[in-house]
This record gives sequence, structure tokens and C-alpha cells, in this order.
Amino acid sequence: MHLPFFLARRFVAGENLSQAVSKVKELNKKGIPVTLDLLGENVTDRETADSTTREYRDLLDGIRDEQLDATISIKLTMLGLDIDTGYCQDNLHKLLDKAKELDQFVRIDMEGSDYVQRTLDLFHDARKKYGRHVGIVIQAYLFRSREDIAALAQDGVDVRLCKGAYNEPPSLAYKNMSEIRTVFKDYAAELMKSTKNTRIATHDDHLIAWTKRYAEENRIPKERFEFQMLYGLRLSTCEDLVKEGYRVRIYVPYGTMWFPYFSRRLRERKENIWFILTNMLKR
Repeated sequence: MHLPFFLARRFVAGENLSQAVSKVKELNKKGIPVTLDLLGENVTDRETADSTTREYRDLLDGIRDEQLDATISIKLTMLGLDIDTGYCQDNLHKLLDKAKELDQFVRIDMEGSDYVQRTLDLFHDARKKYGRHVGIVIQAYLFRSREDIAALAQDGVDVRLCKGAYNEPPSLAYKNMSEIRTVFKDYAAELMKSTKNTRIATHDDHLIAWTKRYAEENRIPKERFEFQMLYGLRLSTCEDLVKEGYRVRIYVPYGTMWFPYFSRRLRERKENIWFILTNMLKR
């Protein structure tokens, strides 16, 4: 299906960093830090992967130059994971060298199930060298995530926990929303008890309320976890959470690859269409 451009404008901050900067500064003024996400994935040629690596490094310089309260999120397939694992690792380390130099943070996004183990392997290797400058994403709906979360929590890793959005087969992932919510809570509880920075990435009112209640009942300080939402969705909710003293971060995508990104998301799961339409009506 084709995505109307007015929807893209709502969910994408611009086609380049200079266009996105004003949106980021507006959010920062509201007490909301952001994570900048350069759109794109599945690069298959080294020239593009090298160019993307340079663009990610330039993005870190831009955050410093514009004095933004922001970090970045990356996809390893943008750095050449589909080309060669060792080559992707080299590009990742080039980027993390810059992040360490600038005392910045890079979140490695999680892609489809075919990439999970390779992504985790590259993350664990990078964390040995770059420590607190790198974090990971785990998708709760994958069956394997129970073991992954246990290991990451034990190591005190900075994890962004989300439900998961790819169209995975029933042999690999939960399909029922009540089951996904149940495991999400299990993993969030384990991370919140074991780590200093748990990132709760959800627009689900049920999970937001549960997180607040769980933290209060278990005397987990608000500075130990952070709610994360997507640009264009639930801004009023984010502002309300900030007023209540919670940490909130908004993921801000930008770039010229907005159409492939959103059309692919809508094709992958029909639930994503309903998710966007219903959340546009929420505060």
C-alpha cells in the first residue's frame, strides 16, 4: 500500500539532520531527550555502507555542534551486516570510536529474527571495548528473548525493551497480545531489578500503567527506568509523564528513506495500520 505523505510528515522529522534539529530542540525544551534514527536498512553494497558509517559519525558531531540532548540508534544492516559480518564489525567500531571520543551513546537496534544472534554477538563484542557507550534492543515477543534477557540483565546491560514489530512465524514468536504483554512485564521486571537503566519502549497504556505501579510497589526509583515513544505519537502523554517526574525519551526518525520504511512496516503486520490510526487519536 502507498503511504500518504501527510502521514510521513507527522512521523518523520525531516529528510536531513538540519530539518530535524528544530523538532529535537522543541522536545528538549519540554524536558524530553531524543534518540535520532537515520532511516534505512539492508544495505547491500560497501559504498553505501561506508557512506552510512560516515553519516552516523557526522550525526554524532551534529548533536554536539547543535547542543542537542540526543543519542543515536543504528541498524547493523545499514553498516553492512548483509555484506559481511567482519566488515560490519569494522564499521560499527569506527562509529563507536567516535561515540567514545564524544562521550556519546549508540543504541544498536534489533531487526528481524534472522539477525538476532549476529546482532547480539556484535553487541557483546563491542561492549567489551566500549562499555557504557553502547546498548541493545530486545523484542519481547520472540521466544528466545527469555534467555537473552536473563543474560543481559545479569550483565547489567542497557536494554531497550519493545514488543516487536516484524512478522515472525508462530514457531519463533508469540502472536497473542495478552501473551506478549505477559512476557513484556516479566522482562521489564527482571531488567528493572537488575540494571540501572531500563528503557520501556511502548505506547500501550496497559504497560505504561503497569510499569508505574510495579516501580512504586518495588521501590524502584524513577531515575532507574525510562519510557520511550516514537515521534508523532502520544506527545501529550510524554509531557504528562515528565510532569509526574518520569524519564521520557522520544525516538525521532529522519532521512530520505521514509517511504520504504513505513510501507514495509505496514506490510509486515496488519496490526501496525491499526496501531498508527488509533494512536493518532490519543493524547
